[in-house]
Amino acid sequence: MDLHFGDSKPTDEERAAVDALLGPPESSWEGADRDEMRAGDLRWARGGRAARDRRDLLLPGLHAINDRIGWISDGALDYLCRRLTVPPAEAYGVATFYALFSVKPRPATVLHVCTDLACAAAGAPGLCSGIEERLGPGSGVSVQRSPCLGLCERAPAALAIRAGDPVRTAVSAPATVERAVLAASAPDSAPQEPPAALAVPQAGQDGLMLLHRVGVVDPASLDDYRAHGGYTALRRAFELGPAGVIREVTDSGLVGRGGAAFPTGRKWQATASQPDHPHYIVCNADESEPGTFKDRVLMEGDPYALVEAMTIAGYATGAHRGYLYLRGEYPRALRRLEHAIAQARARGLLGDDVLGQGYAFDIEIRRGAGAYICGEETALFNSIEGYRGEPRSKPPFPVEKGLFGKPTVENNVETLVNVLPILTMGAPAYAAIGTGRSTGPKLFCVSGSVERPGVYEVPFGATLGEVLALAGVREGLRAVLLGGAAGGFVRADELDIPLTFEGTREAGTTLGSGVVMAFDDSVPLPRLLLRIAEFFRDESCGQCVPCRVGTVRQEEALHRIAERTGAAAAGDIALLREVGRAMRDASICGLGQTAWNAVESAIDRLGAYE
Repeated sequence: MDLHFGDSKPTDEERAAVDALLGPPESSWEGADRDEMRAGDLRWARGGRAARDRRDLLLPGLHAINDRIGWISDGALDYLCRRLTVPPAEAYGVATFYALFSVKPRPATVLHVCTDLACAAAGAPGLCSGIEERLGPGSGVSVQRSPCLGLCERAPAALAIRAGDPVRTAVSAPATVERAVLAASAPDSAPQEPPAALAVPQAGQDGLMLLHRVGVVDPASLDDYRAHGGYTALRRAFELGPAGVIREVTDSGLVGRGGAAFPTGRKWQATASQPDHPHYIVCNADESEPGTFKDRVLMEGDPYALVEAMTIAGYATGAHRGYLYLRGEYPRALRRLEHAIAQARARGLLGDDVLGQGYAFDIEIRRGAGAYICGEETALFNSIEGYRGEPRSKPPFPVEKGLFGKPTVENNVETLVNVLPILTMGAPAYAAIGTGRSTGPKLFCVSGSVERPGVYEVPFGATLGEVLALAGVREGLRAVLLGGAAGGFVRADELDIPLTFEGTREAGTTLGSGVVMAFDDSVPLPRLLLRIAEFFRDESCGQCVPCRVGTVRQEEALHRIAERTGAAAAGDIALLREVGRAMRDASICGLGQTAWNAVESAIDRLGAYE
């Protein structure tokens, strides 16, 4: 391996940031002061194999530098690469892959202002202009227009991050120019975020299964969690045994809630039966789909439920380590989960002997850094391992060769939390909820032109109209986007669509991750479609030609026809269809395969350019 280190040196602060994560270096090869090491220390790399085995600490190392300094210099990158024996060219490729990192100097404070769909409809363009006017070049704040921050129920939204030890964050949502400027200039003085329960209009109501503790229990208290049924499901799992747990999950009919709808029991069984060890559990908490925020609400309002559910999944599949890949734009969820994991570990609910049952399991949080593509499971694995978050070709599938090349179960937050009621109420009772092919409850993220935006829990089979009625849809409804940017639009006269996987499929749309975004007549539809195209162009990892080129061509065509309709736009619409088919048929992963969906549905169902 030819490492090609440069001559740049880290500052004391940069060195301290890396050493706080990795510990002090043991040799000059790793960057220690030569005066403290014996002569000839640089003739060989002691511990090189051990350092290479820590490649997966590259992403945490980049976070450590970026959090402390605000950007990643050549010297800091070289020092981190020496510590991990990673070629600097590869590390540079990783650092530049993520939107939250910068390899160029910038102010210590960065204000991310969401310009995605819900925020755009709530006035984000004007908000951005006002903030940029107030925070000019000499303000010490870098203002960045950002994709969805997962705060759609409080749109428009802004997130301020100030580098230092410790890094400080402040969320402003709903944001005004004054609130956003205050969050950026004085994060410690900014108003606290409202409790997670405010994102759940049904909070405290009887009959909830997934949201019944949100707003009822103190999310920081393990005792409060246990007093409200916490860890009952894990005790039941130990009574059933691993095979019994998998049988219950299979019989319940639970399928993945991230959009792919793969049977969860089959995935667990396939992983558990693999002879290759170790096995891993990966929780995909990187919900970056515009309009999606249900996982954030669960993690902020009921964090111990996710810790318990991951422990059950690990027990059932023979895994002893779980990785929770958390979206980098969720600072409060990070704090809540770090606390919950530490408390569970201290009380014997994680560690070498969970609940005295002789089963060892622990959870490690890995923060994402602003890359939508890392929601794809194999791209997520690459990210954890310290590589660019690019999808892998399948097969082999993750249940055979996933994280670190070992059998891996990957589920999102909502899917895992569903396991708790399955074990406490039993598979038959759970399967009786919903419909025959879509069982159990489903969380929907409702935002846009509604009076009560938030996360709603309803049984599968409720209609779109019923969900919108809960949220108080406003007059003048023009269209509803189902499934987020990768989903599709439906008309205002199609509200009788049953919200099931099969029902939306028959209606020619998709359920996706549960996004329900309503738009009234005041929202310019062509501008929304252009924003969706910009999103996919920006988030494409660039690995495959159909997606890398197709997302650019799609955006270009939409720019050309933004002010045209009818015959003048016909040629570009035909081009859009051709490009869309190519992306759908030939892209490696779901990003390219679904990048055309929303635009296609707007043209065909809404007559967007007629």
